[in-house]
Amino acid sequence: MGANVRSRMQFGIFLGPLHKPSGNPTWDLERDLQMIQRLDELGFDEAFIGEHHSSGWEIIGSPEVFIAAAAERTKHIRLATGVVSLPYHHPLMVAERLVLLDHLTRGRVTLGVGPGALPSDASMMGLDYSSLRERMEESLEAILALLQDEGTIDRKTDWFELRRAQLQMLPYTRPRPEVAVTAVASPSGPRLAGRLGLPMIALAAGTPAGQKVLAEHWRIYEEQLAAAGHPAPDRADWRLVSPIHVAPTRAQAEHQVSYAIEDAGGYFFRDSSVLTSVLNEAGLPPDAPKLDVFRASGMGCIGSVEDVIEHIERLRELSGGFGKFLIMVQDWADHDDTLKSLEVFAREVMPHFQDSNRRRLENWNTFHAGEPEFQRDLAAAGARARERYEETRRSGDGTR
Repeated sequence: MGANVRSRMQFGIFLGPLHKPSGNPTWDLERDLQMIQRLDELGFDEAFIGEHHSSGWEIIGSPEVFIAAAAERTKHIRLATGVVSLPYHHPLMVAERLVLLDHLTRGRVTLGVGPGALPSDASMMGLDYSSLRERMEESLEAILALLQDEGTIDRKTDWFELRRAQLQMLPYTRPRPEVAVTAVASPSGPRLAGRLGLPMIALAAGTPAGQKVLAEHWRIYEEQLAAAGHPAPDRADWRLVSPIHVAPTRAQAEHQVSYAIEDAGGYFFRDSSVLTSVLNEAGLPPDAPKLDVFRASGMGCIGSVEDVIEHIERLRELSGGFGKFLIMVQDWADHDDTLKSLEVFAREVMPHFQDSNRRRLENWNTFHAGEPEFQRDLAAAGARARERYEETRRSGDGTR
């Protein structure tokens, strides 16, 4: 692991969200809010909220509006866009909404950005999906310029224009709120993040394809940072994302996700080429249960506390070290079991990576090793008390 990774790893979630289209959307959104409120109580550090406009599964069209609602229910947890699809918005609007949320949350907001994940979203807006990455870079450069306290901005591209533009409020967070860039499999993510000096979110770290490029992405990131004259990177700022469901035993975890993994897996493996590859490599039939497919895919972890710790340790080894881990939340278990999984994660997984219990265990070992001596001391104290009592009785000037 990199020498400059802080000992206390931070934890959070990446919430699409993912909900079966046949469910009640009002209740689905309410339980998402309840989940974030519970995460805040459990000591999770952050929650990323997605933006999508099609598919029927990922039903938050404005993560900023959702974050404003979640902020009213929470006290400590950082709330982040996961992500704002920059090509869908004028950069002045993105920057304005970010600064407003920064004030409303008292500095608990992060702007996660990306080009847009679903081609169907771009299609409805009449956008060429192949142009989104370029538009994202143009937008992000403009947003960063607007967040600087340096006069007005003039900028023109083939899809937006800024004329003497300036934010009417300075951010609550100085010099500005955190901005983070997604990286999936191609080198474009780490190149952009490095060139602009922004932290990365490894969105595909839970997949075999994403894991193969982790070390390479960090190398590209370091090179781009240096070439642009930015300070050396801190691995503690690197976020890795992976699907997790944890229970006291692997059998319990698998039983809990069997509640809806057939539906959730259908959306998760919607890319038929990925599904076919997994089935062929594992020798599974086309109609194999989605739990078997998920096991064979090597994506994320459904298992015991030990399984999940091993999964995160493996990611740490493959990447060379990172400081923030995000659970990609899946709608594959009952709501109560999902909350229980997060509680088990907070109680038994997080302390392993945060060095939370080292002093407690040292004290317990010392206490336990000294127990025979402590018992002798207790017995001696009791004997002394009885002796004094007998002395007072004999002398006649004491009652107890």
